[in-house]
Amino acid sequence: MTIHYIKGDATSPQAKGTKVICHVCNDLGGWGKGFVLAISKRWPEPEKEYRLWHRGRSKNDFQLGKTKLVQVEKYVLVANMIAQRGMKTGSNGPPIRYEAVERCLDSLAISVLELGASVHMPRIGCGLAGGKWEKIEEIIKRTLLSKDIDVYVYDY
Repeated sequence: MTIHYIKGDATSPQAKGTKVICHVCNDLGGWGKGFVLAISKRWPEPEKEYRLWHRGRSKNDFQLGKTKLVQVEKYVLVANMIAQRGMKTGSNGPPIRYEAVERCLDSLAISVLELGASVHMPRIGCGLAGGKWEKIEEIIKRTLLSKDIDVYVYDY
């Protein structure tokens, strides 16, 4: 299996069947820059669910490495993945946390296989989170491609 690279919009996945659009969220409850704006423009549910999840964090599993799936259409779900510590580059480097990306995609793989879905994404973790695509690509290979999950990456 290889990653399918497509020119286009990741919020408009190009495949048949059930599709999961995944993206990286921060651990501060902030939603308002980057790819999330494109998601919110199409569907209100992912932002609403993310904010509720963050608000109730003292009583739930909101933390780095966790993923929450949100149904937005009959055959489309959005995966809110907490894989970014804060929002700014600091003494610990950029906000992306590769180990959290790996945990998120590992758990996502289980759900995707149960749904018989394909995975769609922009170059996650490489915009505001400051990650390097070569590292994310390796994580995708280990977590999704190794389980024969179709992965589509969109360059806008």
